[in-house]
Amino acid sequence: MENYPTEFENIIGYKFNNKDTLLLALTHSSYANEHNLGKFECNERLEFLGDAVLEFFISRYIYLKYPELPEGELTKLRASAVCESSLAKKAADIHLGDYLFLGNGEEITGGRTRESILADAFEAVIGAVILDGGIESAEKYIMRTMESVVSSVRNNFMLMDYKTRLQEEVQKYSKESVSYFITKESGPDHDRIFEAQVSHSGNVLGTGIGKSKKEAEQSAAKNALNKLKK
Repeated sequence: MENYPTEFENIIGYKFNNKDTLLLALTHSSYANEHNLGKFECNERLEFLGDAVLEFFISRYIYLKYPELPEGELTKLRASAVCESSLAKKAADIHLGDYLFLGNGEEITGGRTRESILADAFEAVIGAVILDGGIESAEKYIMRTMESVVSSVRNNFMLMDYKTRLQEEVQKYSKESVSYFITKESGPDHDRIFEAQVSHSGNVLGTGIGKSKKEAEQSAAKNALNKLKK
């Protein structure tokens, strides 16, 4: 472990004062076991700390960012933002897998791209940052890497809500489901525009447009909900 990952510090935008803290965050238990290191010479304890710190800052961020959301919706938003797959994707974005210290077994079986290992290491790095630089450094790092994730999850929730809410409204008076149809496509291949309509029992409830078929359908559902409210 003599080759210190300075490149990784450059990627994440944080320079460690105590270099050993980052090395510990990058050390998987398989490497520690294989090299007969101490019981706690792997990133599991840092992962525990990072998990708690991440959840706190994301909780505070979405509480302040989305004052219109009730507790249940905040909980779902946080859970989706910090789930294993989300963290693994962010870990892949910063090439975290390339810098991990893995045992031969994990190396051979694709440990550098395994979601569980990447997500755990991502949390361990957060734990390392707060130990090394304190709360402010941890908050800056977390929000720099996770703000876009929260925004994306929130947007997906909003899109999903329109179709779900429309179906729930229709089911109040009918057992028949609504149907979506793409009625028109236009624009060049790299910038297509789709038009959609949503119908129920042969009646058009709403129409919408979007840059994808799903987005157009969601727009149509939103349009239908607005009409139903009136």
